Amino acid sequence: MSETGEHPAGAAEQGADAGLAIPGAITYLHIPASDVRQAAVFYRDVFGWKINNPRSDRPSFDDPSGRLSGAWLSHHLKVTAPGLLPYVYVDDMEQTVSRIREGGGELVTDPSPEGLLVVATFRDPAGNVIGIWHDTTRG
Repeated sequence: MSETGEHPAGAAEQGADAGLAIPGAITYLHIPASDVRQAAVFYRDVFGWKINNPRSDRPSFDDPSGRLSGAWLSHHLKVTAPGLLPYVYVDDMEQTVSRIREGGGELVTDPSPEGLLVVATFRDPAGNVIGIWHDTTRG
């Protein structure tokens, strides 16, 4: 739902995607970015997110799980210091860190162990701080 109370694009005409209409689940995000197209390319290349309307002023995304969608908005303030800190699961921490750097992002905290997990945070090209994590018990 947008800050004006509107539903995500197309939701009113078609109803919400059943995969997203999960009570209590976070299934939709707005991500601030002054250059929304650059942000869409970054998240596509780093995490494999499917980008919808990539040439528009409001590209949107679906993550590989099919349970999170959202859009990049140029009128939202970027989050440069973590308050609410979302984390994205990655299969390979080293490759993901490399793709983050290649895409113009930078590490805020280096990958480090937390029990059976490895976690890190990065700043995307728009300045947002996001976390990444990997379960070391998986291949």
